[in-house]
Amino acid sequence: MTSVQTDDHKALNFHDLPTRTARLRNGIELCYVEQGNGLPLVFIHGLLGDWRSWQPQWDAFLAQGYRCLSYSRRYSFPNANEFASPDHSALVDAADLAGLLDALGIPAAILIGTSYGAFTALAFAVHHPRRALAIVATEPPMMRYADFSHEGKVLRAEFERKTQAAAHALQRGNDEEAVRTMTDAINGGEASSANTAGALQRRFENAKAMRALMLSTDPFPFLSPQQLREIAPPTLLVVGERTQPIHDAVFRNVCAAMPQARASRVHGAGHGVHRDNPKEFNAIALQFLQREIESLPRAIP
Repeated sequence: MTSVQTDDHKALNFHDLPTRTARLRNGIELCYVEQGNGLPLVFIHGLLGDWRSWQPQWDAFLAQGYRCLSYSRRYSFPNANEFASPDHSALVDAADLAGLLDALGIPAAILIGTSYGAFTALAFAVHHPRRALAIVATEPPMMRYADFSHEGKVLRAEFERKTQAAAHALQRGNDEEAVRTMTDAINGGEASSANTAGALQRRFENAKAMRALMLSTDPFPFLSPQQLREIAPPTLLVVGERTQPIHDAVFRNVCAAMPQARASRVHGAGHGVHRDNPKEFNAIALQFLQREIESLPRAIP
């Protein structure tokens, strides 16, 4: 397995980085890009994103001396994996992430995830506790945590009504309508940065990933409060100041279950925090990692 590295993080534009494909032991193939040296740091995108989602973060984290990797989860662009079962979830994605690290010879890494990628990062830390060095998790959609409050239950019911409309569009074969409906449910109306022409085009390219999750028997598996409390790596939980109420309700209850984690709110951002206010998100995440870096293992290549 070869990978792309360069000592000069400005040598290639992010979108010009050559992609590589890692073939995991389970036969799944994952597209990824890699650049830089130092502690390995893996970016994990959300439901309708892919490896390209982290362009606003790339240069900032490379400049701090990390070995940065961004990959596309199992069913995201441009991966061509076939649906293996009706049980796709963050638990499957976490297992895939472990397989990716194995393929690249990385014993442990810093994880930065957004939305479903944040859910994946926390699931990875639960099931592979020694392989996460530190975690930055933005609005993990652990929807069952909404049920921990009356307000959350009401908001979850409304959210599921919207997502069912997207599922019905998928069943009719109208992927574009499904993507637009799901985008509105997750991010809000037309003012969201997820609704720009370029962002929507990338989301259309990831309709397969949405289909795999929405048709899953358990798209939002439950990680118990005890499991979350036992996550040992330094963890920063991030939420957008203007996020949808359902995400805020879930976030507050996840924070309550993780007293060991730090929490931060990013000004002017919706659910796509790293995209809506990348300058503040990058500063907060990098400051957190810098503060925790002395405690991280030094033997990691």
